[in-house]
Amino acid sequence: MGYVLIIAAVFAVGAVVFALTRGLIAFANMKPNEVDENGIPKSLHTQNKMMFSRVKWQAIAIAIMVLLMIIASAG
Repeated sequence: MGYVLIIAAVFAVGAVVFALTRGLIAFANMKPNEVDENGIPKSLHTQNKMMFSRVKWQAIAIAIMVLLMIIASAG
């Protein structure tokens, strides 16, 4: 069980890094002239999407780490 959680933790941390990197790239390539019909820059939508994705994966990674600590202390 512990090995599965370790692999899941590595995957979750990798997803956090991926979402963070995509968000930073979207921030660096922000083009204020490219706006949607509401006047909001298109890259801002990508930044927000990646931020929420990063937060989601961080929560999952923390939950997995807590499970690993519970299993380690019980064993």
